[in-house]
Amino acid sequence: MKTLQQNLLIILALSLCGLCVYQWYGQTLQRNQIQRLNQMVYEQAAAIQGYTNSMKTMDRQIAQMDARISELKAAATTNEQQVIAQRRQIVNLQAASEGLTNQIAQYKKGGETLEGRLKEAYDGIKKQNESLQELAAQRDEFVKKYNDSVKERNEIVAKYNELATQVEKLQGGAKP
Repeated sequence: MKTLQQNLLIILALSLCGLCVYQWYGQTLQRNQIQRLNQMVYEQAAAIQGYTNSMKTMDRQIAQMDARISELKAAATTNEQQVIAQRRQIVNLQAASEGLTNQIAQYKKGGETLEGRLKEAYDGIKKQNESLQELAAQRDEFVKKYNDSVKERNEIVAKYNELATQVEKLQGGAKP
C-alpha cells in the first residue's frame, strides 16, 4: 500500500506537473493572444487617432473649401453682373454704331449730292468763264475799234488843227 500511495503521490505530482505545464502553455498562448489583441488595440487606437486627425484636417479643409466656394459664388455673381452690364453696353454700342453708320451713309449721300452740285456749279462757272472770255475778247475788239476810231479822229483833228493853223497863217499873212 505504501507503494500505491507513493505511486499515487507520484502520479498525482506528475499530474500536477502536467497540469502546471498545461496551464503555463495555455497562459503562454493567452499572453500571446493578449499581446496580439493589445497590438491590434494599439494599431486601432493609432488608426483612430490618425482618422481623428485626418477628420480634423478634412474639417479644416472643408471649412476652407466652403469659404472658397462662397468667394467663388460671390465672384460668379459679380462676374454675371459684369457680363450683364457688358451686354447692355454692347447693345448700346451696337445701337450707336448703327446710328453712326446711318449718319455716315447720310453724309456720303450728302457728299455725293454736294459733289454733283459742285460739278454743276463748276460747269456753270466754266461756261461763265468762257462767256467772260468771249465778252473780254469782244470788249478788247470793241476797245481796239474804239481806239482806232479815236486815233482816226485824233488824226482828223490834228489835220484840222494843221489846216486851221495854215488857214490862220494864210489869213494872218493876207491881212497886213
